[in-house]
Amino acid sequence: MRVTPSKANEREQLVMSEYGSHEQDATTGAGAGDGRTDPATEAFVAHRNLLFTVAYEMLGSAADAEDVLQETWLRWAGVDLGSVRDRRAYLVRITTRQALTRLRTLGRRKESYVGEWLPEPLLTTPDVAEDVELADSVSMAMMLVMETLTPTERAVFVLREVFALEYDEIAEAVDKTPAAVRQTAHRARAHVAARRPRGAVPRAKARDALAAFQRAVETGDLQGLLDILAPDVVLLGDGGGIKQAVLRPVLGADKVARLMLGGLVKLPVAMSMQPAQVNGHPALVIRLDGELDTVMAVRFDDGRISGLYAVRNPEKLTRMERETALHR
Repeated sequence: MRVTPSKANEREQLVMSEYGSHEQDATTGAGAGDGRTDPATEAFVAHRNLLFTVAYEMLGSAADAEDVLQETWLRWAGVDLGSVRDRRAYLVRITTRQALTRLRTLGRRKESYVGEWLPEPLLTTPDVAEDVELADSVSMAMMLVMETLTPTERAVFVLREVFALEYDEIAEAVDKTPAAVRQTAHRARAHVAARRPRGAVPRAKARDALAAFQRAVETGDLQGLLDILAPDVVLLGDGGGIKQAVLRPVLGADKVARLMLGGLVKLPVAMSMQPAQVNGHPALVIRLDGELDTVMAVRFDDGRISGLYAVRNPEKLTRMERETALHR
């Protein structure tokens, strides 16, 4: 099932209105005179960005993450808070379980997806880039690596490596024993380590390299593109069957460079490219006749661009008009 931009926004608004109405009910009842909200609402609001980040990292979809938050709130609103020792951990547990259920459903949906499936890009706030570990975990390259994990491995990896939860807390969230969680974490960590980008590039150098890439594309400089692309670079495109995009990975610097320059020459409309912070990293936003068309995220290995991820599916670009706050 596809979610249109308006539907995606409606989902987020529904989550907000669900606990917003609960807050209003709480402030009109006993104790409302001091203007305080009820404890359940306060806890959910306080940890909302954290919960969204957990769900997004597991799912790669902001729309599905918002659905998970709605389900989390509905369950949280019925919990006896007197029995909850750690509200943050309890909320993360609910969110993880809901995300795991949805992740398994998404796996079936991806099997019928037209062309390559890429995570939904987010226009992120500046503080995300400043948190190096968080930015690394939500980068397009890393999220694609995590796509190769099983749902349980992904949940364990995210909760342990990104959010530093204890093994017994993770065990409760994924319904496994702490010993089993340790084994899963070790297996997931080794799997990710073998596939994650090599030779981290300082942020300033990444911006410079992306600017060189942009100049080469805008001026049609083939050699300039070849100089910045790794010999084994791969281009992935996600049009979702709605917009035209490469249906299979394009491999090799020469093929990628010529495809990009050839395709842009044929464009019948005015094109512009602007740098942006996407998922905590430098990226390019491409507009055609002023309308948002493509988000181009990149992967760097040893100082050169080794991965280009072009998201064109309009249903995945709804978060590019405003910044999204992520939190650990």
